[in-house]
Amino acid sequence: MKPLRFAALGIDHRHIFGMAQNMMEAGAEFVGWWTEGTPETLEGFEKRFADVPRIASREDILADDTLDLILVAAIPADRAELAVAAMRAGKDVMVDKPGCVTLDQLAEIKAVQAETGRIWSVDFSERFEVPAVTRAAELVAEGAIGKVVQTLGIGPHRLNAPSRPEWFFRREAYGGIITDIGSHQFDQFLFFTGSTDAKVEWATVANHGNPEWPGLQDFGEIVLRSDKGHGYIRVDWYTPDALPNWGDGRLTILGTEGYIELRKYVDVGGVEGTDHLILVNGTRCEKIQCSDAGLPYFARLAADIRDRTETAMPQAHAFKVMELAITAQMMAEGRLK
Repeated sequence: MKPLRFAALGIDHRHIFGMAQNMMEAGAEFVGWWTEGTPETLEGFEKRFADVPRIASREDILADDTLDLILVAAIPADRAELAVAAMRAGKDVMVDKPGCVTLDQLAEIKAVQAETGRIWSVDFSERFEVPAVTRAAELVAEGAIGKVVQTLGIGPHRLNAPSRPEWFFRREAYGGIITDIGSHQFDQFLFFTGSTDAKVEWATVANHGNPEWPGLQDFGEIVLRSDKGHGYIRVDWYTPDALPNWGDGRLTILGTEGYIELRKYVDVGGVEGTDHLILVNGTRCEKIQCSDAGLPYFARLAADIRDRTETAMPQAHAFKVMELAITAQMMAEGRLK
């Protein structure tokens, strides 16, 4: 069986590194990339993928009938148009989060996906690129904490303002803090509660600490619920400099018979390394180091491309996550009609 072939359109966000590397590790062949201008990621990307050629135009990539998959990590506001073009050119698509930034963009993506039958998948890296989440999913499926009734997700990030491109500070370009980094948390809520829909009960955004950039939202908070469970989300750009990584991202999954807490990237005051999982139920109270749990999303997506299945992520799930995130963003800004 020939390996899948993929190319990239847009490398403006560093998530493209993980997207490309993980697809290569799943056996796919990275054959070329295009980006507009000279994004901040360019030097590192060219060094990391030195053997992969830069293609002169996006049209050359879209016209290549040997390609199976297109990765899109352009400026968030530009991702929908690139994904639509790729699907219409007969390619499946993996988009960096957020997959789109407006409901109009989402409506066009849904229409073109239905028209073409192509896959539109969003790499929610806080689930798909974190082995601790893989292990948590296994434990939940085994019934280790009973019926999941709530997720509590926090996504703190380091601002690193001097290294950020100008679009990072423009609301219309990045989509707002809830649409952007909050979309990870909506994904996890739907997945772990087994929900196919949800209602945003309350949402707010603010800029508490960075008045010099009025377009930046540095804090967001959401309460939501479904017929399967409840959710609370907090995202921010306040990670202090002393933390040894970009953010102390955590997820607590509450069940009727126990709970799981994930300390994904750091365990302050505890064990070194990443991917810490705490499990507490009727018979177990322990910390599990699960960096070896694997990242099945990428191999599953490769299989879905070959078999036209939905094992990596149901198409409806990707759509619903972005619908909820954008709706919550609009609610927080008082723009929801």
